[in-house]
Amino acid sequence: MQTWQIGEAKITKVLEMEQQWPGTALLENATPDVVLGTDWVLGPYADPKSGRFRLSFHAFCIEVGDEKIVIDTCAGNDKVRPNFGGLAGLQTDFLDNMIAAGFGPDDVTAVVCTHLHVDHVGWNTHLVGGEWKPTFPKARYLFGETEWDHWKVEPQIYGDVVGDSVRPCIDAGLAELVASDLRLNDLVWLEPTPGHTPGHHSVRISSGGQDAVITGDLVHHPIQFENLDWVSNPDVDAAAAIATRRRFTEKYCDDHTLILGTHFGGPSCGLLRPHGDAWRLDPGHYPDLDG
Repeated sequence: MQTWQIGEAKITKVLEMEQQWPGTALLENATPDVVLGTDWVLGPYADPKSGRFRLSFHAFCIEVGDEKIVIDTCAGNDKVRPNFGGLAGLQTDFLDNMIAAGFGPDDVTAVVCTHLHVDHVGWNTHLVGGEWKPTFPKARYLFGETEWDHWKVEPQIYGDVVGDSVRPCIDAGLAELVASDLRLNDLVWLEPTPGHTPGHHSVRISSGGQDAVITGDLVHHPIQFENLDWVSNPDVDAAAAIATRRRFTEKYCDDHTLILGTHFGGPSCGLLRPHGDAWRLDPGHYPDLDG
């Protein structure tokens, strides 16, 4: 279980599952030859023999004082997911892993969804007696207001994602619709990063002179830092997604801000470095990189 200490904030990665995917399943330009020719991603972020992406589904859990904040809740168990067989009817030990990390159902004080796609809201709820109930009954569920306005009327192709993983939290009175620049406390706040979805936001952590940012899906794989114009199929607004990635890389290529990738496999993190006319993600030394 990986952990990082950012000043007074402790961040823990809790894994639901890690898989290897063909690069083209996410990014049409990421053919095996191209990935295998991008040496810096091989090993940490892609299989060095096949070029397949190391893709992870995990939550980043932040502990600040008495607050325990979960960023994105992965895919979830028992969900019906047409058009996405890899996420249908899962039976993972994610909740056991959360409990082991100190983020059990009664421990979590807030759940933040960077956006409301199928693989970021799944464990918002779990199945109890045939009904979807909030998994974290003492938490505030923070959903972006712009994001909610979009998805409450725009169906996802992967089933009733809103109905089984978002609306039950609203109906239980646990949800708050928030702006994408919300400050949760003195150390943690949201930053708007639209494009992948209309109300997508990332999460910034800053304390004691140390900094980190949780990407959400503004980037799905580190290879996109070298190829900012590579868009993923689910991007709602490709032009905005590209512009967001450019702003992000220019802002955080600073040699000290830890980039925590919501779908990055392996180390799931790194520091942005200049690389020719673009950037790369260096998974090298960072304090507490290995917990």
